[in-house]
Amino acid sequence: MKQSTDRILTTHTGSLPRPQSLSQLLVRREKRAPFDAAALEREIAAGVAAAVRGQIDAGLDIINDGEAPRVGFSTYIIERMSGFGGEQRRKPALDMQRFPGYADHMARQIGAADDLARVWDTAEAQDAVYYEDSLAGVTAELDAFETCLAEHPAPTETFITAASPGVVTTTMLRAENNPSYPTDRDYVLAVAEQMKKEYDAIIARGHLLQLDAPDLAMERVIMFGDAPLGDFLDRVALHVEAINLALADIPPEKVRLHVCWGNWQGPHQDDVPVAELLPILYQAKVGALSIPLGNPRHEHETVAFKHNPLPEHMVLLPGVIDVTTNYLEHPEVVANRICASVEAVGSRERIIAGTDCGFGTFASYEFVAPDVAWAKLGTLAEGAAIASTRLWGH
Repeated sequence: MKQSTDRILTTHTGSLPRPQSLSQLLVRREKRAPFDAAALEREIAAGVAAAVRGQIDAGLDIINDGEAPRVGFSTYIIERMSGFGGEQRRKPALDMQRFPGYADHMARQIGAADDLARVWDTAEAQDAVYYEDSLAGVTAELDAFETCLAEHPAPTETFITAASPGVVTTTMLRAENNPSYPTDRDYVLAVAEQMKKEYDAIIARGHLLQLDAPDLAMERVIMFGDAPLGDFLDRVALHVEAINLALADIPPEKVRLHVCWGNWQGPHQDDVPVAELLPILYQAKVGALSIPLGNPRHEHETVAFKHNPLPEHMVLLPGVIDVTTNYLEHPEVVANRICASVEAVGSRERIIAGTDCGFGTFASYEFVAPDVAWAKLGTLAEGAAIASTRLWGH
């Protein structure tokens, strides 16, 4: 994993705006509605090409495929793993319970409808889960990305995202009558064993692996919204244990871990403080942590890394761009946020500037207009350049 040796490097969190035509086809495939397979293949290729070109044009250093081939950052796994079926409704976040007017507003954006991706009405684990032996899905995604990369100047580094065992198991819940997993622990560890196949395949192709694990913070206000904090932290520890099991054969410096509180533009008044999480997150066998620090609810928590020092082997990817608002951050604001992270960590080399979360975590689920999203990534690069001048004096 590259570090910011002579300037602040830039990256993002994974998902980028998809063309509407691609999103529509991905949702139809997920819903098992009729769709044109050849058209979807063309749209995926075009979507990946647009994502790669957009990142390079924005000036980012460490790039990916924008998750263009996926209907959702977590739910895509249903298309690669057996054992899921039916439908279950996840508990609403505390934001929705405390602010019913806001809940009505959100239902019009990320509700359950035929033309929307399955976010709160996903399948459940009804039997033993098994990742496809052919690895066809991940192989096709990697092939499409590498085809596009060959047509552009080589970036500083590349990464591919993958759902963590924890986010799979808190999104696609275990059916109570699942004959293979009598407890959630059994289910979580089984998913870790299966997801290892995807993680290993990504590393084998020479990319960094980013594990998307919003569950490590977000589930405090969903699954554990009515539970004591200790119960939630115990579950976080289990999910980190599962991550380490799945990463058994991968060097930590090849892995980034993204943790967040959910990227909906809501109140977030009940989010767990990052200081409660850091001691457990530091147990993950990864080389970098991606944490949102660019939004109004969590920007102040940058200082937590001064009181809970980042392990020497880890890099911090602070989110310095809010992905839920169409406000375009000023480059000086971005630079200020980057420099605050440098001060908190005590090292400019171990800071890589990023975004709070993805711009298109699910197809049909975006809060930021695509042209603004790309402008935000350009501002990220501009802000990093300003911060680099401050920090290195050139």
